[in-house]
Amino acid sequence: LNKPEWYLTQVLMWIGNHAKFLDDKIQPILDKAGSSVNAGLEFSRALVMLILEKLAVDIPCLLYDDTLFCHLVDEVLLFERELYSVHGYLSSFPSCMHILSEESCFQRWLTVEKKFALQKMDSMLSSEAAWISQYKDITDVDEMKVPDCAETFMTLLLVITDRYKNLPTASRKLQFLGLQKELVDDFRIRLTQVMKEESRASLGFRYCAILNAVNYIATVLADWADNV
Repeated sequence: LNKPEWYLTQVLMWIGNHAKFLDDKIQPILDKAGSSVNAGLEFSRALVMLILEKLAVDIPCLLYDDTLFCHLVDEVLLFERELYSVHGYLSSFPSCMHILSEESCFQRWLTVEKKFALQKMDSMLSSEAAWISQYKDITDVDEMKVPDCAETFMTLLLVITDRYKNLPTASRKLQFLGLQKELVDDFRIRLTQVMKEESRASLGFRYCAILNAVNYIATVLADWADNV
C-alpha cells in the first residue's frame, strides 16, 4: 500500500516498451483490415483499466492514513501527467481521475489538501524571511517588492490548481476552487492580524510589506481571472 509507484511505473514501462512493436507490427494488420482501432491506445487503455481495479481495492484501505493517502494521490497525478504528455492517452478514455472523483475518495482528498495547505501557511508566515523579498537586491525584477510569504502563498494556490485541473467534471473542480477561496480568506485574516500588531508603525518595514503582499495577491488574482 505504501508503494503505488511500483505498479504505476510498471504500467508506464509496459506502454513505452511495447509502443514500437504495436506501431510497427500490429497497427498495419488493423489498418489492412480497415479497422479504426489504434493498437497503442487500446493497449494503454487495457492497462489503465487494471490500475483502476487496483486503486478501487487499495483506496478504502488507506483512506484514513493521511501520509499513505497523500502519497497515493501524488503518484497518481504524476502517472496521469506522463500518460497524457508522453504516451498520448486520450481524455475520453477511463482515467485514474475518475476514481479520485468518487465521493468518499474526493472528500478525503479535499480534506487532506486543506490540512497540508494550512500547515504550509503556518510555516511560511512563521519563517524569518516571511516579510522579506527574495529579489530585494535586483531592482528590475522586484518592482512590486513582494514579500516571500505572499509569493509562496500564490505558488501554493497555483500548485493546487495544477493538481485538480484534470478532474473530469466541472463540479469537482468548483469544489477545489471553493477550497482555494477559503485559503485566500484565511490568508487575508492572517495578514489583518499581523497588520493590527504593526499599526503603530504604519511606515515600518513589516506594515509596508503587508501592503505589498496584498497588492501583489490582488494583481495575480486579476491576471488569473481569464483562466476558466
